[in-house]
Amino acid sequence: LAVTELAPKRLGTWLGHLIDLLAAVPSVVFGLWGIFFLIPRMKGLEMWLARYLDFIPLFSNPSHTFGKSVFAAAVVLAIMTLPIVAAIAREVFRQVPQGNREAALALGATRWEMIRMAVLPPSKGGVVGGIMLGLGRALGETIAVALVLGATYGITFHVLQPGGNTIAANIALKFGEAGATGRSALIASGLVLFAITLAVNMAARTIVYRSTRVSREAAV
Repeated sequence: LAVTELAPKRLGTWLGHLIDLLAAVPSVVFGLWGIFFLIPRMKGLEMWLARYLDFIPLFSNPSHTFGKSVFAAAVVLAIMTLPIVAAIAREVFRQVPQGNREAALALGATRWEMIRMAVLPPSKGGVVGGIMLGLGRALGETIAVALVLGATYGITFHVLQPGGNTIAANIALKFGEAGATGRSALIASGLVLFAITLAVNMAARTIVYRSTRVSREAAV
């Protein structure tokens, strides 16, 4: 929204190119960046969270070791999917007719009021669709999570504690060494991941359809 509506035209163009470039970066680059740059600099934040939010089970860390945690992997995934969502949202905002903006400004609306009344309502469906698309990529991400968490197995409910893994990363790390029973279990987990991704995509389509219908009814 800032790129298309608030930033100067030249700055918005450069920021748009930067967003497109980040959206095209391979997952392995984000994974390596997370290992060598992000994780060493996140230990202080993780220690602070474990110290002051220890009463919340999610942030407690019984092992008192920090590093390759689910929290770090989540931050890497958030940074990795943000350019995709931003790129889609930027294109959605660009599709809003310029006449809507000019009409709102001509009626005396401020820039923020123009954005709130003329730009955001017809763009809700596309923005939600972009968010769901980013969520779908995060759910199916493999290599970045595998690099950040390493070859760790098991389930942990403490996001600051080293360990844990996602379904996709677990399949990639264990499939080559698994026996017949293990491969059957991994295939079953892949089916579960497929069902989750399908449910997310169906929910996204439903939300986009309803948002678009509400926007059209409001316009009429």
